[in-house]
This record gives sequence, structure tokens and C-alpha cells, in this order.
Amino acid sequence: MTKDLRWKTIHSEYLFKDTWFTVRKDKCETLDGKIIEPYYVYEFPTWVTALALTEDGKVIMEKQYRHALDVTAWELPGGCVDDTDPSFEAAIARELMEETGYEFSKYEYLGKTSCNPSTNNNWMHMFLATGGRKVKEQELDHNEEIIVELFSIDELKAIMDRQEIVQSMHITTIFYALKKLGV
Repeated sequence: MTKDLRWKTIHSEYLFKDTWFTVRKDKCETLDGKIIEPYYVYEFPTWVTALALTEDGKVIMEKQYRHALDVTAWELPGGCVDDTDPSFEAAIARELMEETGYEFSKYEYLGKTSCNPSTNNNWMHMFLATGGRKVKEQELDHNEEIIVELFSIDELKAIMDRQEIVQSMHITTIFYALKKLGV
């Protein structure tokens, strides 16, 4: 049996709260009684993303500017789970429709991952979406400018080889999706 290494939270204080980012300062106690203070936790909404394939097997990719790194890079479609989303699958279906205008006939859950479990409290849920067909134009948020392009699996692998995808959780999603596809 594996030893439970979880810490006990003695006290939490919110330092900053906003829609997309919250900072919490915790006082914790380890199993052997050590006090860890302060321990900062960044709270984010739950995220979803998908490797999305069209009916003819093309990968839907998005090119976006990311201000924090000052880069424009390829990404997978995805985003935050809204309070109104009844499930993670519904959330990724909504994000795919908004960002790409595609609807999909099948969703396969690939699991979840965290970008940094030492400081971030949220999960990203990964999907493989297949059978995509374009049914409408994008409906982007006011701060989004997304270029959508279709690629073959081999072209996606070449994009990865050139390290043109900088979002590590999207690379993780691609890994699990390609494994599921057996390619």
C-alpha cells in the first residue's frame, strides 16, 4: 500500500479573485508535522481540448497569438468549461462549434492532465473528436482571433517536429489521441 502524502490545509486566504484567475495563499501541514507557509495556489477554471478530425480524417488546428509568451503558434481547439455546460463532452462540443464551426459525430474521452500540479488547481480534460463537418462560421469571443486550418496526420507530426505547438497540454492530448488512433 502506498503512503498517503497529502498535506492538511490549516488556513487559506484569497489574495486575488477574477473570472479567469484566482490566487490563494495556504498554510499547510505535512504528515510529519512540518508547517509550509505561505504556499501559493493559482485557481483556474476546468479546461477541455480535443484532437478534432473531419469526416475525411483531416486534423483541425488553430493558430493564435498568446500574449504571455508573445508567440503565435498552432494549438488544438478548446477552452474553459462553463457553469452551463452539463458535461465535459458538452463543453468541448460547444468550444469546437464556437472556435471552428464544426460539429462532430463522436467524442472519445482520453483522460485528464494538469499543466502544473505544484501550483495550479485545475484539470484539462482531453478528447478525440471524429466525424467533423463544417456547419457554420466561427463565433469567437471579443478577445479571440483564431485562424483555422486542416492538416493530415503526417502534417501534424511535422508541425510537432518543428515545435510549432508550444502548449504542452495540447501536445499531451495529441499524444493520447494518436495512440488511440494507432498512428
